[in-house]
Amino acid sequence: MISVRLALAATTLVVLGHQASAEPTKYPLSLDNCGQAIRFDHAPESVVTVGQTGTEMLYALGLAERVKGTSVWFNEVLPDYKEANAKIERLAENHPSFESVVAKRPQLVTSQFEWHVGPQGVTATREQFSDLGIPTYIMPADCVGKDNDTGGDGTRSTAFTIDSVYQAVTELSEIFDVQDKGEALLADMKTREAAASEKAKALGLEGKTAAFWFSSADIQIDPYMAGQKGIPAYVMNKIGLKNIVQSDEEWPVVGWETVAKADPDIIFIARMDRRRFPADDYQVKLDFLRRDPVTSQMKAVKENRIVVVDAHAVHAGIRIPMGIEAIVDGLEKTYAAK
Repeated sequence: MISVRLALAATTLVVLGHQASAEPTKYPLSLDNCGQAIRFDHAPESVVTVGQTGTEMLYALGLAERVKGTSVWFNEVLPDYKEANAKIERLAENHPSFESVVAKRPQLVTSQFEWHVGPQGVTATREQFSDLGIPTYIMPADCVGKDNDTGGDGTRSTAFTIDSVYQAVTELSEIFDVQDKGEALLADMKTREAAASEKAKALGLEGKTAAFWFSSADIQIDPYMAGQKGIPAYVMNKIGLKNIVQSDEEWPVVGWETVAKADPDIIFIARMDRRRFPADDYQVKLDFLRRDPVTSQMKAVKENRIVVVDAHAVHAGIRIPMGIEAIVDGLEKTYAAK
């Protein structure tokens, strides 16, 4: 109890220190975002989010009242924001149309993926929004050290680090002139990630292997697994695990025979509310792993070392530290049961 109080006190001091040093935004503000210059003459009064990461990040910055529409949801909103979120129109569970976004007359559109708002955006290109005088902000994690022209979910040239998420928090807090809240959020995220990583050391997982199964276009075909440089690999590294998948693709398709041959010590599977594919249902994944003649022979399946993780915990947003906490708790229970 004493150590918890000391940690909370330390966090409070850090937060207060950040608040004292925060400087107000000087408009006009110009930023380079994923290779495009964006400019703000004042803080946007309205924003539409294409992607849950931007939505929850803005909520965490105290900007829910400025969010006029949301879209692209993987899991339920965090409990702290449930009441505010219920008052905001959900334009689409997956891909919003250009018309539905524009109809909200936003002064800013944020996008989690270039796949939605980018050169071949399924919602629109950045130029289409720019032609209407609407700036677009792409989450830096989807373009920093990442090539999205390779198809699928893109390929990473450099490994993901949480710094790109911190960059988004800093830039959005500057755009909306809420730097004090941005710095408080960063302090909390950094403290939680460090504490969860430290807790993981006690599990003795260093050197053990893991695989992360996100989903599959069809349960009978090869799955989408986490690549070696993406967010799940970053999380694995934080708790001492090694990803068996060596591809630089964000979510490469990997054959089950290949996964079984590597025989990971632990398997993570994504839980999501989205139902784009049948395998989005984590119970479908679990049933497959236990019944398929190939996957059922893996030691992680035989020993029930399968950890269910919220899909959004491995997206580039404020949930990453929470995801590490949840994974460590899940692993702690899994190993304690043996």
